[in-house]
Amino acid sequence: MNQSLETKKKSINKNILMVVAISISTMFIAGYFVGGSLNSLATSSTTTSSQQQRSILNNNTNLEETHNITYYYNTTSLAQLYNDVKDSVVVITGYVIQYSFFGRQYSGVQGSGFVYEYDNDLVVITNKHVVDEAENITVTFSNGNGYPAIVIGSDAYSDLAVLSVDAPVDEFQPLEITSSSTLEVGDPVIAIGSPFGLGGTMTTGIISQLGRTIQESTAGSFPIANIIQTSAAINPGNSGGPLLNYEGEVVGITTAIISDSNGLGFAVPSNTILREIASLITTGSYNQHPWVGISGTDMTYEIAKTIGTNITYGWLITQVTTGGAAAEAGVQGGNEQVRVIDEWIIIGGDIIIAVDGTRVINGDTFMSYLEEHTTPNQTITMTILRNDQIQNIPVILKQRPNAD
Repeated sequence: MNQSLETKKKSINKNILMVVAISISTMFIAGYFVGGSLNSLATSSTTTSSQQQRSILNNNTNLEETHNITYYYNTTSLAQLYNDVKDSVVVITGYVIQYSFFGRQYSGVQGSGFVYEYDNDLVVITNKHVVDEAENITVTFSNGNGYPAIVIGSDAYSDLAVLSVDAPVDEFQPLEITSSSTLEVGDPVIAIGSPFGLGGTMTTGIISQLGRTIQESTAGSFPIANIIQTSAAINPGNSGGPLLNYEGEVVGITTAIISDSNGLGFAVPSNTILREIASLITTGSYNQHPWVGISGTDMTYEIAKTIGTNITYGWLITQVTTGGAAAEAGVQGGNEQVRVIDEWIIIGGDIIIAVDGTRVINGDTFMSYLEEHTTPNQTITMTILRNDQIQNIPVILKQRPNAD
């Protein structure tokens, strides 16, 4: 009986071992094929990816050609435009003598300019503040050739200067100057100059606004009116360089920036250059800036509420200069100082709301209109608000005094 049970146990154990062995073998074989299938899928995936990459590369042009990108505005190639005008833009350097406790000292000045031809005269146009009181002025062309230059004409009230350069004729590649009257906000422009001495630098932008007014030290207490505002990057050293349209024509001359600003550059409009160039070259100056003889502040809603009027635009006259055109026409200045929000304002004067039928939004509008459209001895009609009554006053413009 015991032997029979022992025999049966051995038989069962053999059967169990066989089942286990078969199961292990089956799992190994299945694992082999499954693993092989996964490897095959991975290999297939890798192969497909590589084939796709080769297909993509084969469908593309030569990789080197992808770096040769030409940027266009409409049909204008910016690279071609730069190549067409770069030889017309120059670097201007000089030295200003300063006296101190330590004696005579020299400080270097540097700016930009561009070549222009007027009545067979080849000259370089730049800003007055670039060469103001400078000596040993040098003009360097894009090829690196430098020549001595002298100032033959300048105007502080437009920050313009004209240089005569002692250089061979073939160095001069004059630019065309076109009217700035057609400019509109949003028009694309480029500026070329020498920011921080980096000659031949080109930047692009748009016309951000027109008819701005800025203050330059060369103009003394008078503002420079009818200025172009642009988003084209302008930095120290750009001053005097051309602002161009996408036809390569000069529409302005870069002149100023606001410190610590981003995209706030200013340029004298080309109409000012065209109006003054003959006089600057032939007489050395320009004296046809109109003068009214007033100062004021821009109207705001808060000022209007303070003085009790519904007119929230215009230019509030704070002071009238004795002997000026406005004083002789009977224009009235302010007589009372009041605090509006966080500043003191002189009120009681006339508010200019139009000139020759053109709406005056602020002081910029008024001064830009005078600079663009009038000359000394011309009669303008100023529409003013006085004691809440609208009046039209004729004013005979005078010639602006010398800069102080």
